[in-house]
Amino acid sequence: MQRIAQVKRITNETSIFVCVNLEGSGSYDVSTGIGLLDHMLEQLSCHSLIDLTVNGCGDLHVDDHHTIEDSGYAVGSAVSQALGERRGITRYGYCILPMDDALTRVAIDLSGRSFLSWNVKLPTQKIGTLDTELFKEWFRAFTQNVGATVHIDNLKGENSHHIVETCFKGLAYAMRAAVEINLRKSNSLASTKGNLKIG
Repeated sequence: MQRIAQVKRITNETSIFVCVNLEGSGSYDVSTGIGLLDHMLEQLSCHSLIDLTVNGCGDLHVDDHHTIEDSGYAVGSAVSQALGERRGITRYGYCILPMDDALTRVAIDLSGRSFLSWNVKLPTQKIGTLDTELFKEWFRAFTQNVGATVHIDNLKGENSHHIVETCFKGLAYAMRAAVEINLRKSNSLASTKGNLKIG
């Protein structure tokens, strides 16, 4: 079964193309004009085993906000489309991920209902020149468009870069489990409601 989708998001602020393959090997081609965002999306692809292409440009002369937020929208939309009716998926995924000083817990439910619980306090306002508050905007946009409940709790950490990276890697491993096809029920929905559609 091929679970592949492409999304183009074009506004007056950004132009972003995303392609995902849920049956991939974690290969990526990412270019948004924001180096740190590219690095995090590469981590997401590598550790989830979802092939990911993100090519975008935005009004970076204004700031990084629109490009970061819209890339979250586009990646979430592409994953949702690739999931289709979500038949056979495991649905739930969970990870506690360490990285040096940082330790973060991520749990996801591909329920079709969008909810983000973000319990992440970053020690610095910037990583390089990038405002750290914008990463919450990426996760919020992704969650809204993928149709999932996502809980992210940073348990320990002193380095903002490490904390953010554990959030993306934790999401990757949680998604890797959640999108996996359950071979025992490969044509069924993991729900007594009989519906995992967004809404």
